[in-house]
Amino acid sequence: GKTDYYARKRLIVQAKNKYNAPKYRLVVRFTNTDIVCQIVYAKIQGDAVLAAAYSHELPRYGIKVGLTNWAAAYATGLLVARRVLAKVGLADKYEGFPEIDGSVEEVEAIEDGPRPFKAFLDVGLKNTTTGSKVFAAMKGASDGGVFVPHSERRFPGYDTEGKELDAETLRSYIYGGHVAEYMRSLKEEDEERFKAQFSRFIKAGVAADDLEAMYAGAHKAIRADPVAKPTTKSTAAHKRRNQKPLNAKQRKDRVRQKIASYKASL
Repeated sequence: GKTDYYARKRLIVQAKNKYNAPKYRLVVRFTNTDIVCQIVYAKIQGDAVLAAAYSHELPRYGIKVGLTNWAAAYATGLLVARRVLAKVGLADKYEGFPEIDGSVEEVEAIEDGPRPFKAFLDVGLKNTTTGSKVFAAMKGASDGGVFVPHSERRFPGYDTEGKELDAETLRSYIYGGHVAEYMRSLKEEDEERFKAQFSRFIKAGVAADDLEAMYAGAHKAIRADPVAKPTTKSTAAHKRRNQKPLNAKQRKDRVRQKIASYKASL
């Protein structure tokens, strides 16, 4: 892939008085069908991944459909945060913000205890426009207990003129409220288009009124068990798609058989 080395240099360069302590990054990437969130640090040999979470894991927590939207990005960020904190032994000390009300807060260090796990957001080449899904993953990781330095200016609901964030709008996005609103309006305007666009939602039995409960349940399930489950690989024999090539003896014998068959047909 492509790399913005101007940004990468500033994300990985560590102060010399840190004595080679890893500088962690929250790497967020998107594909057509998946969201990837990783906690990464740089070494001389290359990047090393400490923990990772993917939106295709979300059906395990109750999110059956819509695995690439804003709410799914938030849930994936929450999953990677809880997963990395469990790995480094900070899950019990830093629970983040379980009550989601749309407010923006950063994780603060506890007294007489270890400092919070800190990671810097790495967006790659994605445009950092207001309301972008990269900030959904960042918000999920922050609410999950990882200290990600950020402000409220790029979240949906932020008013650039009034310099204020509408917390209710942000909360609505976290629980898929914008998707539910669009589902209702599209169903009223054009039911055929609604059935085509939300066919997977209909097949899974997920209605607009079910989205908030689905995401709320998923957030609780992620906090209860964030550990990755190993996938079971198929042990079935590999099916050969192309024909096995013949050796010289087999080819000559095949020619003789064709000649004999032709002569017999005369």
